[in-house]
Formats: sequence, structure tokens, C-alpha cells
Amino acid sequence: MKLQSTIIPIFRLKPGREKSVHRRHPWVFSGAVESEADANQPGQTVRVESSSGKFLGYAAWSPKSQIRLRFWSFNERDKIDENFFYSRLQKALSYRSSSNMASNAKRLVHGEADGFPGLIIDQYNQVLVLQFLSVGMEYWREVLIRQLIDLTRLECVFERSDTEVRRLEGLERQCGSILGELPPNFVIKEHGLEYYIDVKNGQKTGFYLDQRANRAKIQEISNNREVLNCFCYTGGFSLNALRGGAKFVTSIDSSGQALKMAKLNTKMNGLQEEKTTWMEADVFASLRKFRDQGRNFDLVILDPPKFAPTKQNVEKAARAYKDINLLAMKLLNLGGLLASFSCSGAISPELFRKILASSAEDARHDFLIIDTFSADQDHPQLLSFPEGEYLKGILLQKRT
Repeated sequence: MKLQSTIIPIFRLKPGREKSVHRRHPWVFSGAVESEADANQPGQTVRVESSSGKFLGYAAWSPKSQIRLRFWSFNERDKIDENFFYSRLQKALSYRSSSNMASNAKRLVHGEADGFPGLIIDQYNQVLVLQFLSVGMEYWREVLIRQLIDLTRLECVFERSDTEVRRLEGLERQCGSILGELPPNFVIKEHGLEYYIDVKNGQKTGFYLDQRANRAKIQEISNNREVLNCFCYTGGFSLNALRGGAKFVTSIDSSGQALKMAKLNTKMNGLQEEKTTWMEADVFASLRKFRDQGRNFDLVILDPPKFAPTKQNVEKAARAYKDINLLAMKLLNLGGLLASFSCSGAISPELFRKILASSAEDARHDFLIIDTFSADQDHPQLLSFPEGEYLKGILLQKRT
């Protein structure tokens, strides 16, 4: 894509619509924009001003998205060029290199939190996996790839820009090798365990790196417990429960391919395969079946997929979250633990807690909040961007 000239188009917001920008929120929606003069290339940098002409920031223009502007900077002295992005990449990589995450897999760039709205960069050992999820990041694509290779010196780069989000930006899905070849039998290490990774076909960029610290917590609380892991994927929580001394682990997922990899992970780590069973089944139906059978567990883990990708899905998602949590609460033994998660950005932490409270009320049991869960430190959250707090979880104990 040809980069723009030094002439920067000026966009003005409607009167009174600059409040979120003053709070340094990185998005402006289409309804807040008064004029979009002179812009002609999706993703190009524009100067954003208030209705009175006061400078607000520099942003990437996305003409087909409801999120019309994504801010690069709120500093008028900044120049949005290759040097600007190189400096930001250096800062993001420096932060990760100074963090101890007990793994050779980590997130190097986490979108808005690192100043790259719509860009995800994950490192799995010697492999980089990229997601360009906004037209602004797509605009700077070639520059960023070149800079990333220069800074990391890694020789295998793979793209997983194959999510539905790109369609909302007017972009085609893309998936494939950018540099080098993916290694066969690809394995990463985390907290003393090893996992096979499917970068090409796996969820997200191949693995749920955001749950790293939470997997370690599950290992700590699993000793001598009968564990049920729902939506288990490739077995991250299940393996940690086994490593933590669980009596037995029942794991459920609808993907036969994910379960196949979970079994391989169990065997590779030398864990007791006779202490686990893997069920290819619907979680909702399985929970009802267990309830009808009178099955009980000491620890239930609920880590469902994103039920609410947008605000329009919140009501339906809330019903689904309540359904599975109510069923899980009924399956718990007295004193048992429920680790319940939501990865839906449209479900706020407050709403998620209300859903769990409503589930407990209908289950007619009292629960204590023992702990909370969030994404690990390589997935930082921007204070001015609450939408970035997509992963939230609560550890509950059944008291009565």
C-alpha cells in the first residue's frame, strides 16, 4: 500500500463529542464525526479536531467501520511515520523482555494497550504470529513486518489475519507464511509443562496465552479434587489440574481435533492418562446430563468461547453464561470450587459478577469469592480503554 504524503487530512468531531478523546480513549465512532474532508485512502493518518478547531490527536481513518477513528497519538508534536512505529515496537518488546512469564511463548504487542490499535503479535519460541485486525494497521503492514524482523531477528513469521473482525474493516481474511516455514511438531513450554501448538489452524494465534497465570492457579488448587474442565480446548487447564494432583479430570470440548492434541499433550508430559477422560460433546448438554445422573465435582472450570462479540449480543450471551454457571453450581460438592471465565469484551466485570450472583440465587446456594482472574502481564490493559478488559474470571467456593 502506498503511504500518504505529508499533507494530513483534517477531521472534525460534532459539538460535545470530544469528551472521550479528552479521557484518551483510543476510539471515535462514526456518529461522532462531523466531517471527513480530503481523506481518500483507508488507514491513512488524519488530524482530529474538535468542532471549534482545537487539536485532539492523530488517528487512523477506517471508512467502512463503525469505529471510524483509532488514535495513534494525542501529542500534536508527534510525527506518525516509520520512526514513530519503530520506537513503539521497541518499547513493547522491552516491556516483555523485562517480564518473567515462565514460558517461551508470549504476546509482544497487545493492540491498543501498546499503542497499536488492531495489531496482535505473539511469539511462540522462535516463531512470530501476526494479526492485522484494523485498516490502520494494514496500512502500515509492510513497514511493521520489516521493523519486527529487524528487532527480533527471528526467521519464521506467520500471519493469522483470518478473523471476522477484518470484514467489519472492509478487509479480506489472510492466513499464511510471511517468512520461513513453520517447524513440524511445534512445542512451547509453560510452567514446567509442554504443549503442541497449531499456529495455522488453532484458536486465536494458536494458543490461549492470556490464560497462562490462571492455568498456574488451577494447578495450585487441584490437589485431591475431582475436576470438570468445560470447553477444554487442547487441555491447558486439564494438564495443570493433573500436574497439581487432581484425583480425576473430566474434560469436554466440541472439537475432536483439539481433544486429539490434548491427549498428545497429556502423553508428552508424562501425566497419568488413566486419571483423565476426554469427551467430544456439547458442554450445555453434558452439564444437564451430569445433573440428571447426580454427578458431583470438587472443581469445575468454565472457560467458554466469546458469547458476546459485540454489544448487540450481550442479552443472549448473559442467558448463556447464566445457564452454564447455574448448572455448574449444582454439580459442585459442598466446599467445591467454580472457576468461571468470560472472554467477551462486551460483558463488563460488573455484569459478569451480576450474572454469577443470579446463578447462585437460582441454585439456592451461597458462594464465597475466593479469587479473581485476568489476562497475564503480557496482555496489559489501558486504563482509559475499559473495552480492553475482555478476559475476566472469578473463583467461587460453595459454602452452603
